[in-house]
Amino acid sequence: MSARRDLLVEIGTEELPPKALRRLSEAFASGLRQGLSDAALAPEALQAFAAPRRLALLIRGVPEQQPDRGNLRRGPAMTAAFDGEGNATKAAQGFAASCGVTVEELDQLETDKGSFLAYRAVEPGQPAGDLIPDLVRKALAGLPIPKRMRWGAGTDEFVRPVHWVVLLFGDQVIEAEILGATAGRETRGHRFHHPDPLYLAEPAAYGPLLATEGHVLADLDARREAVRAQVLEAGERLGGRALVNDDLLDEVTALVEWPVAVSGRFDTRFLEVPAEALISSMQDHQKYFPVVDHEGRLLPHFITVANIESHDVEQVRAGNERVIRPRLADAAFFWAQDRKQRLEDRIPRLETMVFQQRLGTLADKQQRVAELAGHIAAAIGGNADLARRAAALAKCDLVTQMVFEFPELQGIMGRYYAGHDGEPEEVAVALDEQYRPRFAGDDLPAHVTGQALALADRLDSLVGIFAIGQPPSGDKDPFGLRRAALGVLRILIEGERDLDLHALLARAAELLPADLKAGQVVDAVFDYMMERLRGYYADSGIAIDTFDAVLARRPTRPLDFQQRLRAVEEFRQLAESPSLAAANKRIRNILRKTEEAIPDRIDAGLLREDAERELAQALDGLATSVGAQFDAGQYTEGLRRLAALRAPVDRFFDEVMVMAEEPGLRANRLALLGSLEALFLRVADLSRLQG
Repeated sequence: MSARRDLLVEIGTEELPPKALRRLSEAFASGLRQGLSDAALAPEALQAFAAPRRLALLIRGVPEQQPDRGNLRRGPAMTAAFDGEGNATKAAQGFAASCGVTVEELDQLETDKGSFLAYRAVEPGQPAGDLIPDLVRKALAGLPIPKRMRWGAGTDEFVRPVHWVVLLFGDQVIEAEILGATAGRETRGHRFHHPDPLYLAEPAAYGPLLATEGHVLADLDARREAVRAQVLEAGERLGGRALVNDDLLDEVTALVEWPVAVSGRFDTRFLEVPAEALISSMQDHQKYFPVVDHEGRLLPHFITVANIESHDVEQVRAGNERVIRPRLADAAFFWAQDRKQRLEDRIPRLETMVFQQRLGTLADKQQRVAELAGHIAAAIGGNADLARRAAALAKCDLVTQMVFEFPELQGIMGRYYAGHDGEPEEVAVALDEQYRPRFAGDDLPAHVTGQALALADRLDSLVGIFAIGQPPSGDKDPFGLRRAALGVLRILIEGERDLDLHALLARAAELLPADLKAGQVVDAVFDYMMERLRGYYADSGIAIDTFDAVLARRPTRPLDFQQRLRAVEEFRQLAESPSLAAANKRIRNILRKTEEAIPDRIDAGLLREDAERELAQALDGLATSVGAQFDAGQYTEGLRRLAALRAPVDRFFDEVMVMAEEPGLRANRLALLGSLEALFLRVADLSRLQG
């Protein structure tokens, strides 16, 4: 077995794109790990490092050399290799020559197809140091970089210019040129705290040396935790709680090598502006962490993370306070200006904003949504007039200065402006709730009007985009229909709104322009949403065959679909379940293969065998009461009672010949099986369960 060494690879660059840093690091690690494994140099462990000016990998236990590989070449059959006198034929001589040996040096290979001449050789493994540079180049070439750049007079391309490369195998440098830089054993510390080179004696010294002397926390996860801890501690010192958004935390972590949290303050007059606008300005524009009190109210403080340990913290603080002031002043100005015009006065401007060329303007869309939202609100016990009013105002905040500057505040600012205009609270809240859920796991609309508007807006988009022939394809989903479909399903299921999805889609289609013939795509949209539902339940642990068993009955009410799923899941836990599922599968096969007409009713006079009489009697005793439970949506209770049929069903198949020669007897037994199957099919197609 080859000896092993640690390997350090570091690519030193100009500042890398912060939002791409983790993705680049993970891809680099994955690519080089795979390359080493493919080259029979699989390491024992790998640790990735990523900071603004570097991507690095510490790879433990890399073999010093590839293992030797045996090489076997099969030649002609022995019968063709030698003549009757045992002399080598031209076939044998030619094969030997191609292998660079004599016929006498060849071996004989025995297989189940006969004996053959063969050449066996051992190919010695190559030293790892000879292979690693190309493996590194290949891993770097495979990084997810949308647009590469060149620098200087060279032809190398990378996400950012490369200034140094470390390629250290054990205590030895691997001589190579990577992306225009000659590999060595010197890394660089912090740009300001330690700009001079740092000598690396061995790979394992990399992280500790940078942290102690270089003022660089190279481990991305450790640096992220340091940022988070410092920000939270600073928030507590301010008497509040820092809002640590994960996306912002990731971005800030990727912007600094030596994080130092610094708190600042802004004028309390800005607190008159909606907190969401101030928070958005701080987080998105300045990369600051806002601070709230213990009741969640915004405090006039922020926390920034510097990339330097300054000797004059007050100057750093003052500089950040000076920078944020005009940003917050802009938000205050927009807030004041926008309130000078009512939302409803902005409706005409929606007529100039195209939603989609064939689907019309935002004003056209809002008219359709208003009609559909009113219909939905009435169906779920809400106020149709309020829903229509909310729909009429739903997109008006898109033309305000605040939302133009902060698009992520759409809906939120609509709620504030509607409240200022004196709109009913239910309407104002709906303007915000229409966008919920905004992402996976987000809260749902909590109010009836908000639910009606959220459903109507998404349903209109789903049917409309399908109608113009632009459904999602592959990774392309420009109108966010996947998210819209899942939002509709979550509201109906988790919000416990027992509405018929197919009927809602059909109603949305009726409201679209007649020339689109949207009614023709309703089934396609419904099927598309059922596929989204499949993923929704798969994520929650529901077995795929359970989902397929329910889907086979094509329930059109998602809440009803959920109740059936739960019933089948509980049914599967019963001891009788496997036997009854197998029986349903057998029944389905029998009925599918028969070509004769099956009677609608069972003729008691044709029940000759005890087993078929027992099954018919048991079925008759359950059909009415269980059917009533299914009608009431009590699927779990109904299936549990049907489990009692296991014994008579098993006996029936053990003792009764279904396909009897006598036509009347055969037809009656098929009718019995058909009635049994029909009862189970009231819930799901149990024949699809896999055991």
